[in-house]
Amino acid sequence: MRIPGIRRPSPSLAVSIVALVVATSGTSVAAAGLLGSDDIRNGSIKSVDVKDQNLKGRDVKNGSLGSMDVRDGSLKSRDFAKGQLPAGAQGPAGPAGVGRWALVDASGAIVSQSGGFTVAAGYPAAPAAANGNVYINAGENLSNNGILAVIALQNTVDQNADGVMNGRAPGPDANPEFSGEAAVAMCQPGVVNCAPAGTNNTNHLVVSPRNSDGSFTTDGARKRFYVVVTGDSSDRS
Repeated sequence: MRIPGIRRPSPSLAVSIVALVVATSGTSVAAAGLLGSDDIRNGSIKSVDVKDQNLKGRDVKNGSLGSMDVRDGSLKSRDFAKGQLPAGAQGPAGPAGVGRWALVDASGAIVSQSGGFTVAAGYPAAPAAANGNVYINAGENLSNNGILAVIALQNTVDQNADGVMNGRAPGPDANPEFSGEAAVAMCQPGVVNCAPAGTNNTNHLVVSPRNSDGSFTTDGARKRFYVVVTGDSSDRS
């Protein structure tokens, strides 16, 4: 008996068979790797929002994506909720005592400070070389510190009896309540000698407030001033 030959399917039949397989395979097509990025409409994949009571149409199951699904280095800090990123290692501690200050009034007394200062001699009458200066014990060796001093205005004291205390009087040196100058240095034998007993060492500093013309201030017309010690104060006693 002669067996009839099998005819090759036509192209149209082959296309129909492939279409039928795709239509009936469902998610197995994606699982088999037949779908790619080009097959998905941009912006169409949705995640489940736990605040959304209507979860219909959401396509990504919560907790289903893992590290393998995220390209390395693609996430930014803004992608994480506040407090979710681990804190970095603590940096090194800064220098102890990066700055100290004191405010000295017209009598030569400290009226406010950050700590550690005492007045050794405020405008002493003797020895004569010390008169007009304020000597301050900083409570530490100042060899590795910077020292600054600046005149502080005092617009409630009429220092020249002109009735003008707002700094608006015309002319040079006409506003002593606002003007003046101050020289400051660490006491250091052979460099800056400090006369009062016990002050001629690097734990002490001397401030010399002056009028704007460089003359000594006198009782009743003294200058308030700030003094600032900068740098490392870890050796403060």
